[in-house]
Amino acid sequence: MIEQPDEFSAVLDMVRRRVELEAGFGIDRFPKPKPPSRPATQERSLQVEATRREDSHRAAPPSRPEQARPATPPPQATGDKAELLRALHEQAAKCTGCALHRTRRKFVFGAGNPNADLMFVGEAPGYHEDLQGEPFVGPAGQLLTRMIAAIQMTRSEVYIANVLKCRPAGETGDRPPHGDEIVMCWPHLRRQIEIIRPKLICALGATASQAVLQTKQGITALRGHMHRFGDIPVIPTFHPSYLLRSPDAKVYAWEDLQKVRDMLKELRQAKG
Repeated sequence: MIEQPDEFSAVLDMVRRRVELEAGFGIDRFPKPKPPSRPATQERSLQVEATRREDSHRAAPPSRPEQARPATPPPQATGDKAELLRALHEQAAKCTGCALHRTRRKFVFGAGNPNADLMFVGEAPGYHEDLQGEPFVGPAGQLLTRMIAAIQMTRSEVYIANVLKCRPAGETGDRPPHGDEIVMCWPHLRRQIEIIRPKLICALGATASQAVLQTKQGITALRGHMHRFGDIPVIPTFHPSYLLRSPDAKVYAWEDLQKVRDMLKELRQAKG
């Protein structure tokens, strides 16, 4: 049977989006794409199920409103940003507010440009980050580097931090952060945001999005929309570690990254 024009266009559009996505993420081999075989309603159900799986393994944050709402605007930091961050690093590294300080190898504060327009916020350090003392240096970090490159930027231009500064390790490896750990670490991240004052925040995964936006909503509901932390726009997307486990979700992450790219361009033009 000959495909109808609208079906053929849908296939071409799918191929174009997949090639653009994979090329942007630094992948130079493309598997043969399959034509859509599900109605749109089933495709949306697949997305909801995939994103539900990410939500299910994340720790719930402390009691907060159900709906995402703008946080109190962060005050303007005064003084040299790099020096302020160094002072905060020294202060935060002495934190003994939860048990994680006893098991960590290194304190993972953050890395990047103190004057960055774009800030990425992740969940917590993992095994590789705990060894090196820098955020996103393992396999998920390599993917994040490609994601940043896909929007024509480099890691040296952005700032990267996590909600937790110490690795939450379980008996079998990394585990999601506990609510009390998020509560203790949140002031450090908030102060980082206050100092850097980025034009835009990209929250990576459910834990980061929930902490920054003060909500219990999952990543399914949050991604695809623009939110605010005070007067700073926030765009949530999937965590790179989730994308490594569920590569089909990359198409949605690419949509979010394009929003980041386009909004950052608009913000830069508006503020000169």
